[in-house]
Parts: sequence; C-alpha cells; structure tokens
Amino acid sequence: MSSSSEITLKALQQISALENIDQLISDIRNKKLPEPLTESLPAEVPVTQEGTEKRLDYMLRKTGRELPYLTGKNTFSNLSQLEGNIENFIGMSMVPTGIVGPLTVLGSCAKGDFYVPMATSEGSLLASYSRGARACRRAGGTTSVCLIEGVQRSPLFKFEHLGDLGTFLIWILGNIAEFERITGETSRYARLSDMKSNIEGNHLILTFEFQTGDASGQNMVTICSNAICQYIIANAPVQPEWWFIEGNYSGDKKATSQSFAHVRGKKVTTEITLSREIVVKILKTSPEAMAQYWLSSTVGTIQSGSIGAQGHYANGLTALFIATGQDVACISEAAVGITRMELTGDGSLYASVTLPNLIVGTVGGGTSLPTQRECLELMDCYGEGKARKFAEICGALVLAGELSIAAALSAGQFAAAHQKFGRKK
Repeated sequence: MSSSSEITLKALQQISALENIDQLISDIRNKKLPEPLTESLPAEVPVTQEGTEKRLDYMLRKTGRELPYLTGKNTFSNLSQLEGNIENFIGMSMVPTGIVGPLTVLGSCAKGDFYVPMATSEGSLLASYSRGARACRRAGGTTSVCLIEGVQRSPLFKFEHLGDLGTFLIWILGNIAEFERITGETSRYARLSDMKSNIEGNHLILTFEFQTGDASGQNMVTICSNAICQYIIANAPVQPEWWFIEGNYSGDKKATSQSFAHVRGKKVTTEITLSREIVVKILKTSPEAMAQYWLSSTVGTIQSGSIGAQGHYANGLTALFIATGQDVACISEAAVGITRMELTGDGSLYASVTLPNLIVGTVGGGTSLPTQRECLELMDCYGEGKARKFAEICGALVLAGELSIAAALSAGQFAAAHQKFGRKK
C-alpha cells in the first residue's frame, strides 16, 4: 500500500491543514490515560426494557441527544424524504441498533470519546467491540489518522488499432486542465485530483480520481466523469468505436489489488499499544498469545488468497454503515486492509489497522434519513466538514474489533462467547 512522493506530500499537507502536525505528533508521543468514567454504559444480556431505558438515559446525559426516531417516539412518515434513496417503496426493515463506547480516539480530526452506533442482528458482536473499546480507552485511546482521499471512475474506450488509441491519448493528456474546469462546473464539491491511463491492446481505460468533499462520492464521480467524457467525444481528434462510463477497473463495490495498493475513498491507519496488564485483565489473554495468533492467522490468510490480512473488518463496518446511512455494498472494498500485532520490547502489545478503501460520507446518500442522521449526530459526524473525522472513528472501531476477536481466538474464548451471546435461548 505504498504511495508516490507526491501523494505522500499531499497526505501530510491534508493533515497539516486540519491540525498543527507538530502538535499532533506531540499529542501522540505524550498520550495520557483518559480520565476514568464515573459510570459505564449499562450493559446487559438478554435485552430488557429496564436496561434499554438505562442506556438511553446514559446516552442522553453523555451526549445530550434523545434519539426520538431510533427509540420510536417519533415515527417516520415523510415519504418524500426517501426520494433518491429507494424505488418501489413498501416499508422499513427494522435492524436492532446498539451502542459501543466510549471509544477514545486521538486523530487529526476525531479527538475524544465517541459513542458508536452499530445496527446488526448478530449476537456477540457489540459485546466483542465493547470489550476492545474498553481496552483501547484504558491505554489512552487509539491514534487514528485519515491520510489520503480519492474516489475513482474508470471509463473504457475501444479503438480500431493502437495508432488511433495513441493519438487519442496524446490529446487527452493535453486537456487535463479542461477536465478540471468541467469538474468544477459540474459539481460544487468534486475536484479532479489525478488521471491515470491503462492500455490493453486497442482498449484504453482512463481512471479519473476525484476529491469528493464530505460525500462518499460514487454518484458525484459518475456524473463528473460523464461530463468529461461527453466533452472528449465531442472534441477528440479520433473517435473511439465505442466507450463505457465504467470499464470495471475502478474497484467500485469489489475488493481489488488496485485500490488496496492506493486508495478508494479514504485511507485510514490506526494504532495502539496495550500494556500487559490491560491485555491480561480486559482481554483475558497475553500479548505473546495475541502476537502468535496474528502471525499464524496471517499465514492462513495468505494461503487463502485474500487481498489484505485482517480478522473481521466487515463485521463492525457493516453494522456501522447500516446505522449511519452509508452504501452498505461498499463493504466489498471497505473491508479490505491490514491488521498487525507485535510484541514490544517491554512485553506490551502493539496493534494497528490500515484501511485504504473507506467509502464513507457524512452528507448525501442515506445520511439524512431520520435514524441514520441521529446515529451520525451521536458522534458529531453529521453534515459538512465531518467525513474525515468519521473515517478516523471507523478506523478506531475496526481496531477495537480486531483486538477483541484476536484475544478470544488466542485464548480459546471464541466458541464460548458465541455460545453465551449469539444463540437464541
């Protein structure tokens, strides 16, 4: 997942533009344990009305939010609000939603304690992520940084022979500034940041990469790419025999080595160091066992042919995507990444996750629907200027989940946990 020097510089500039990078580095190096909570989020198995009311009261005191749509006090009736989200509407699918937190994050945008909503019907999932979040908070929180951004669309052009293709591509390369202008006229938020070409015989794929602001951006990049392509077809000195707006090369809704090596959406890396005491007391295992499990499981991942090496990114991200109105099909690419666990010199456990393909947004799509908006607002992640913050919280949540599942597997707790939390009685 390397980056060119130009992209690396852009990543540092983006971090610096949001926060003073010297201060960020100082904060990371001098990370202090957070103040202990005077009370914890009420947890229970099985679910009861009393426990639910206690959690809602706790959330109201901690966040100041009442969650009227999530709790059913307000009912959704404004069907016009669904325009652009659904066709042939008949009703709502109700997915149970729970809370994980506090999840403590030290990032370039996300700083502090966050209560993270997760919508799922998989028993044991929130219990596992909650345990990971407790361990992370006790260690002072996770460091999580959104490094680079970019969403791609890859139109394909077919020519009679390579000569025409070459003439076409030379003209294309001379008109990048015009494509940037067209992008600016087509969308208020999109910005064309890069264009790459891929030649295969008489096929040419152009990959346009855009910055998409706080939207996840798939529709935005499609509309902008189409506007560019219409200009190309109207003005190029050589006409393709045919062309398509997407050549199935961009990595949209699929796991690919192309996006894994670069970025699709937002690239986030998150890390933490857990002391032996935290691993033993909270995760109920040892740093040695977790590091050994990671080594062994990574070899298994390689043998399976997986892109990336991780435990269960899809579990936490899918539940978070459903709760917050993200495009859930983008889990196909978002759940790709690298988890790493190592024993440090003093016997602690270093752990990190890197997610190069987080397609997330805090505006547009399903984010403004009532319950989805409430869930984003719980984390102060609704609206403009919040997408990078949300991405850093995603990274922290994924790391909490990786720590908990690795602990359970390394200590032989995995089956017992699912027996306790995940089965109907």
